[in-house]
Amino acid sequence: MIDKLEFLLALAREKHFGRAADACGVTQPTLSAGVKHLEEQMGVLLVKRGSRFQGFTPEGDRVLEWARRIVGDSRAMREDISALRHGLSGRLRIAAIPTALAMVATITTPYRDKHPNVQFTIYSRTSLEILELLENLEIDAGITYIGNEPIGRVSIVPLYQEHYRLVTSADAPLGDRESVTWAEVSQVPLCLLTPDMQNRRIINRLLKSAGGESRPTLESDSMILLFSHVRTGRWASVMPEKIAQTLGLTEPIRAIPILQPDAVQTIGLVVPQREPMTPTTAALVNEARRIAPSL
Repeated sequence: MIDKLEFLLALAREKHFGRAADACGVTQPTLSAGVKHLEEQMGVLLVKRGSRFQGFTPEGDRVLEWARRIVGDSRAMREDISALRHGLSGRLRIAAIPTALAMVATITTPYRDKHPNVQFTIYSRTSLEILELLENLEIDAGITYIGNEPIGRVSIVPLYQEHYRLVTSADAPLGDRESVTWAEVSQVPLCLLTPDMQNRRIINRLLKSAGGESRPTLESDSMILLFSHVRTGRWASVMPEKIAQTLGLTEPIRAIPILQPDAVQTIGLVVPQREPMTPTTAALVNEARRIAPSL
């Protein structure tokens, strides 16, 4: 049963029978037969079929919910038993929004000191992608905004608050100021993250509330690319304070607080809402709780 539920989850992720079969390491006929067997057991159609994958029936969507829970619990059980015998090991998959990538090492480094047999894979993803990856069991944890947009059924550990800075050259407009307002920032051509990023949506709202609008001269999904342009002294951006601190500012680049209002967003660790958690995820949550007060 578990392997057939895995087939269904892969089909939900890939939305294509061939790619789902490849992801599961089986042939397409094997995957199709497995899904068909599930349908026979349930007595209902789960998948809309045609010349290609067309989605799930209402019953299929409900079975998917159960499949995520059952497969997740099965994986957690196997990891739990393995940890009892051999200690924590395996791979921990974490996805973080671009603005939080620079601080991931503050969690993974002390974690690795305690559990050297655990390996990490870190992804840069949008906040919406992080929630989808969590739901589909493709990652073990995410670092994202909490309390700003719906985040679904997850367990949350608040990590730190994100404050915003105008990052610009000292000899650029507003570059000599000790603080600026969002209304003033709205008059400056900026390089910003792309609109699919929650950080960009937050900035757009703040600029609009100040009577302005977002006027990017450059957009990217990479904070490193934005920062490299700002460091030339010819570009300006709005960045979280921690990004500017972590990447390091050199003369003549300044990070100027943006006030009126002093907008704050909370960044947190999110993990699947499951009890008991997998041992590797539980250790990550404990580490996050330990270091959060210092962030």
